[in-house]
Amino acid sequence: MGFKCGIVGLPNVGKSTLFNALTQTAAAQAANYPFCTIEPNVGDVGVPDPRLEVLAKIAGSQQIIPTRLTFVDIAGLVRGASKGEGLGNQFLANIREVDAIAHVVRCFEDGDITHVEGKIDPVADIDTIETELMLADMDSLEKRVPALEKRGKTGDKEAKELADLMNRALVLLREGKPARLTERTPEEEKIFKGLGLLSSKPVLYVCNVEEAAADKGNEFSARVFARAKEEDAVACVVSAKIESEIAVLPEADQKDYLDAVGLTEPGLNRVIRAGYDLLHLVTYFTVGPKEARAWTITKGTKGPGAAGVIHTDFEKGYIRAETIAYEDYVAGIGEAGARELGKFRLEGKDYVVKDGDVMHFRFAT
Repeated sequence: MGFKCGIVGLPNVGKSTLFNALTQTAAAQAANYPFCTIEPNVGDVGVPDPRLEVLAKIAGSQQIIPTRLTFVDIAGLVRGASKGEGLGNQFLANIREVDAIAHVVRCFEDGDITHVEGKIDPVADIDTIETELMLADMDSLEKRVPALEKRGKTGDKEAKELADLMNRALVLLREGKPARLTERTPEEEKIFKGLGLLSSKPVLYVCNVEEAAADKGNEFSARVFARAKEEDAVACVVSAKIESEIAVLPEADQKDYLDAVGLTEPGLNRVIRAGYDLLHLVTYFTVGPKEARAWTITKGTKGPGAAGVIHTDFEKGYIRAETIAYEDYVAGIGEAGARELGKFRLEGKDYVVKDGDVMHFRFAT
């Protein structure tokens, strides 16, 4: 399991530059994190995780296979997109298909690059896109609710409950708040996701800053981080200009370049990890002579569900999982050493898989 993250933003904020750098960097680092282009505007990227290389070295694995994310460069948005302005309809349709939104926000001054709104105001930019998403959601719900309410009055319990959930979202949208803030029970979560509301998508704000602020950010990005904290979103800082320069360098020269600009890693690594964290995903590993591989699951997933990510038969026939925590695997220099240290465990169906677990599943055929 990976996830699909749509990169959005107003014109001239660095959205396409960031996406192009992402795909070029991934291609350049193919030895560790393979990249493949699914479509011209879609990039499939390996999640950087140094633990995977450590495990592979200990186990003598022939191949390293990271967990993956898909980034989609979504058509640009302008004010009025919810009414079809610009490429609005395409923009909105593409957002419905992603799991999360990476919203690139301009946080740099540059007189040579015109801002579509005529001023640098990242919070206002966020409001512009958020407003278009909310307007589209309001239009969608207001068209669907009356028919459901009518069915509910005839005794259709399911229609009545669905209308109630939609109306809760509508109240927020009419107050200028995104649908993701709608209160719902765990039982309603799947139904809520099925509504396809654009403003219900989790959001990662990517603050595109000038080169000098690539490490710590600036006053513009600080405002975006404050906004993200208010709405339980996630934010990170990146300089798309630096990333585009790193992307065309041979991998052997990238570290020297990063050292020269005062960075320890490409900002794109932060974008990828932040996106991974946004959806509350965790990683477990399978390790052996043939391959060391990372697998993505949602936090809270139990043993059978984790096994099912590899193959549905593993979930159906799940018996138990041989489990070693990453730190214990490293401390024991492999499975045998971890056993000697008493860190080898057999976990049943109710075990909640933890980030970093090294696992081998036993299942009945």
